Amino acid sequence: MNRWATTVVTRRWWVLGLAILIVAVAGAWGTGVFGNLSSAGFYDPNSESYRVAEIVEENFGPQTADIVAMYTAPEGRTVADIEADVTAVLDRFAAEVPTHAINTYWSTAPPANQLLLSKDGRSVAASITLSPDSGVSVGTFDSLLPKLEVPGIESQFAGNSVVAVAFTSTLEHDLLRAEAIAIPITLVLLVIIFGGLTAAAVPVFVGVLAVLSALATLRLLTMVTDVSSFALNVTSLIGLGLAIDYGLFIVSRFREELESGADTATATRRTVLTAGRTVMFSGLLLICAFAGMLVFPQAVLRSLGLGAIAAVLSAALLALTAIPALLAILGPRINSLTWNKTAAHRGEARARRFWGSVVVAVMRRPALVAVAIVAGLLVLAFPVLRASFGEVEYTALPENAPARVATQTLLDDFPSTGNGATLVVRGPDGAPPSTAAVGEVSRAAARVDGIAQALTVASNEDVTVVQALYAQGVDGTVRAGEIVHELRAVDAPAGTELLVGGGRAMVDDGNAAISRWLPAMLAIMVVSTLVLLFLAFGSVVLPLKAVAMAALSLAATFGVLTWVFQLGHGAELLGVTASPLEPSFVVLILAVVFGLSTDYEVFLMSRMVEARAAGATTEEAVKFGTERTGRVVTAAALLLIVVTGAFTISGLSIMRFLGVGMILALIIDATVVRMLLVPSLVKLMGDANWWAPAWMKRVHEKVGIGH
Repeated sequence: MNRWATTVVTRRWWVLGLAILIVAVAGAWGTGVFGNLSSAGFYDPNSESYRVAEIVEENFGPQTADIVAMYTAPEGRTVADIEADVTAVLDRFAAEVPTHAINTYWSTAPPANQLLLSKDGRSVAASITLSPDSGVSVGTFDSLLPKLEVPGIESQFAGNSVVAVAFTSTLEHDLLRAEAIAIPITLVLLVIIFGGLTAAAVPVFVGVLAVLSALATLRLLTMVTDVSSFALNVTSLIGLGLAIDYGLFIVSRFREELESGADTATATRRTVLTAGRTVMFSGLLLICAFAGMLVFPQAVLRSLGLGAIAAVLSAALLALTAIPALLAILGPRINSLTWNKTAAHRGEARARRFWGSVVVAVMRRPALVAVAIVAGLLVLAFPVLRASFGEVEYTALPENAPARVATQTLLDDFPSTGNGATLVVRGPDGAPPSTAAVGEVSRAAARVDGIAQALTVASNEDVTVVQALYAQGVDGTVRAGEIVHELRAVDAPAGTELLVGGGRAMVDDGNAAISRWLPAMLAIMVVSTLVLLFLAFGSVVLPLKAVAMAALSLAATFGVLTWVFQLGHGAELLGVTASPLEPSFVVLILAVVFGLSTDYEVFLMSRMVEARAAGATTEEAVKFGTERTGRVVTAAALLLIVVTGAFTISGLSIMRFLGVGMILALIIDATVVRMLLVPSLVKLMGDANWWAPAWMKRVHEKVGIGH
């Protein structure tokens, strides 16, 4: 770090110029990511249901409809009257767009064609499956739907791909709107916090660079793996928020060094060696937290993890390059463009007096404060015992979204969505299964409560596919999952192999994989955090306390989220439909909150460790650290609330879940836990806080904060 600090000071124009040039070019290239994102990746590729999907597609091609077009006959006309018009449009569509299959009410043999006729007999549905090599992407999909509209006939479009593209389009729109709102508000808050425009502009400037860098990284990732459309918003806004937070921390330390009488070069070097080293540890902690997401088999979780890691890395690198170089150029001018030359100094003095009085009051009755806060957080955490996993459904879209309206119409007006369990019967040694064996499986499936009928839909070589269709009202309910378990309990006929898949099975298998791998993720996060925090603090006790505090913050956050989003208390106020928690976003929030919790711990404890290393007592170190970082930590949390809180204005309920979760976690952790609970516990533990074996101390002296 010493060598880098010197380089930043002596080569400041080169460092800043290269950083801006590289990020600008990369960001311009990265804007191409919008058309390359995936809506898939939520399923476990190692599961039985995924194997069923692969077998069916290998033998019979894609079976899941991309588009379900619904056509309603005008008043005074019947579905027979609109057959010619609809068929002509569908034939023209098939001639223009490579399709695997188009099944309509008129082309499908009875009794299966009844599934494509509405219950009132006024509407028909056409199931359209695109060819795997159709060349249609997320960016070009919307152009297909106008081709399916029939003049004079009401046309609606549902289907898996229609809903998925609606999600992606909403996310892209939400990202632009969120950044347009968050960046100006953040700048205003920074002006108030810093007491000047120049100091406020530095973190925002670097935040914009971080967003451009995040776009470039995501596009790079799309070249080697599927990247979820959700990763776009998560990566961009986390990168923006962290870059601003790091900028706030570094600029605050630089101004503090200038106030102490240091010249620009010395202040910059000290800032890099102190705040810069803290940012480095903070970035490593967050990277380790997100690295835990890479253990899951689902591509969506890995892409979210990789995107978040890229955001953290971008923010940290820019904080250690562009910000110090810019500070070395500005020097005392960092305090320019202010309404009052003493505004910044007076603001900092007020903050130190406030947090100093708070921490003194906490340390007078540390046991009472600690017990009260822990008890309160445990009460908030209680609903988490009732949490359960669900999936991202069409109801996460805005209520007036055409894809959501059409999907609801399909569920309400048609006798069945055509969904159900898919059973694959395989014969012995490459031979086809016997008719008797297939019949036995079909009869067993039809006897399961909630199955309307079981149909043999395809046969090829040693594979026969039986579709067990759900009865009306079963699809999307808990009963659908129970049916999958009951079907998997059916004994395969002698000499055959029976596999059960389908949409519900893939969701349940994916959730089971998350539950199975969650302990491994937690182990990676906890172990890496303990190691890094020891290297940072040179203590055995402080890292253990930090992990315990992070766990308490997480429990309280998920307790409130469960109470609102799953149990439905206040869900209508947020405009969301109460439903089980989507596990991918549970994992994401867990990683983000754990990382930020230990992140703020580093900000706070680094100053306590510095004071302790300078000879302060435990009480003096606690007071010094809280006074110097109270304003920074709470301001950083406020700024991150503004940035990530932009998720709450999203049209997608799942993004509101993420936004509310982040706001709750930041409020709980940055104020109640960091500023009240941590000082009380450090006071109670006394000198034990700083204990470590001699050999560990020697390691810390070489790399730790404060040395």
